[in-house]
Amino acid sequence: MAESPWRIAMASSVGTAHLAAAQPCQDAHRHLATVDAEGQPVLVLSASDGAGSAERAEVGAILACDTFVRLVAAYLEEGGTVEGIGRPLAERWIAGILYRLELQTRQTRAALRDYACTLLAAVVGAKGAAFLQIGDGAMVIADNGWRHVFWPQHGEFANTTTFITSDRAAQAMDFEAHRAPVDEIALFTDGLESLVLHKATRSVHGPFFDSMFASVRKSAASGVDDPLSRALGDYLSSPRINERTDDDKTLILASRKRA
Repeated sequence: MAESPWRIAMASSVGTAHLAAAQPCQDAHRHLATVDAEGQPVLVLSASDGAGSAERAEVGAILACDTFVRLVAAYLEEGGTVEGIGRPLAERWIAGILYRLELQTRQTRAALRDYACTLLAAVVGAKGAAFLQIGDGAMVIADNGWRHVFWPQHGEFANTTTFITSDRAAQAMDFEAHRAPVDEIALFTDGLESLVLHKATRSVHGPFFDSMFASVRKSAASGVDDPLSRALGDYLSSPRINERTDDDKTLILASRKRA
């Protein structure tokens, strides 16, 4: 396989509230750099935030991210293309994730709600992309500046959202088939929302992404830049960030632009 045109930095960091409660980080993230049937590069990204009230939230987040990447990989191996991804297929992938979580409940005798988590996912090809989201957090792309793909899904009350284990989660899923190249994309869980989104105007804080992507564009890596990812993890765990949010935080930055 040819080298990936993407340079990626990604990390998850446990929140100070979880540290104080002796809880693990309940966020997860995964990526896959592969090709479609025509040999064109495809980048698959997923991030998930386990529900704080769910007993096995961190396991649910890991399984959701892993299963999504595996389902997309199987689709591409069978000759699928990014342009062929529509909402019905995305809903089948959500059903596949739920099936995997249900298998887990049979093994552990836990309830499905114990694995509640959100899902942010992107499949980015040479000429377009597919985005899907259940719950809060957001994805941001470079599109004549920076814009969010979907606004975070928040419930009627504070700190509530839709989870992949919720009733009619597939129907509540946001989906977009993007018919233009995407050269830069960020995924982040809700722990970073207050730092990078302007809720009053429903807009993106562009300077944050300008500064964060500068280092990614300079990377010489093909795929994940491990030193840059470690530096990103240190940044997410720094006092500068923890003073503004006590939640778990995940951030994925992917660029195929050069500095």
